Amino acid sequence: MSPPNAAQTARERARAELTREIRQEARRQLAEAGANGLSLRAVARELGMVSSALYRYYPSRDDLLTALIIDAYNAIGAAAEAAAEAGAARAGTGAGPPARETWAAACRAIRAWAVANPHEYALIYGSPVPGYRAPEATIGPASRVPLAFAAILEDAVATASVPGDMLVRATIAWTQLFGMISFELFGQFVGSFEPADAFFDHAVAQLAAFIGL
Repeated sequence: MSPPNAAQTARERARAELTREIRQEARRQLAEAGANGLSLRAVARELGMVSSALYRYYPSRDDLLTALIIDAYNAIGAAAEAAAEAGAARAGTGAGPPARETWAAACRAIRAWAVANPHEYALIYGSPVPGYRAPEATIGPASRVPLAFAAILEDAVATASVPGDMLVRATIAWTQLFGMISFELFGQFVGSFEPADAFFDHAVAQLAAFIGL
């Protein structure tokens, strides 16, 4: 007979695996029907579960939406952080102005993640889901991207105190960045700047200069 703690670990692994499958199916439905069309019953049906079993994991659709939102914010945040760190390492070898390189690396990583995960991007940066109110648990994950950019600014001025003018300019640039990404994902560049690679790189460089990096 297995020790109780070993059995508990097995149950925890099984629960973690089923939770992963639930979220994976939910993301598939998100791509097909959007956040408004996400249904716990449909998720349960596709996984061969009864609805009552799924409710033990996510009591409501909003709970499942929150999990997807947190996952998406963490994923795009991790992409920005890793790219900025790698960009700083490259810039340290003399490849270019350090802060400008980390800024560009983070921007490219954010765009790459958005292009690879357009429906999850739309969930966190698109139109609000009617009737859904994001809980406090989403604040930390949502802060990862802006905090990554704040760290770039701090490195640029070599101090923990960023000048107010630079902060305002960076906020403007941040909104421009996500505006460009949204335009690309939602088809606004078709017939003009598609593919948008060259335009995006040029714009990112212009935004860096605007910030003062």
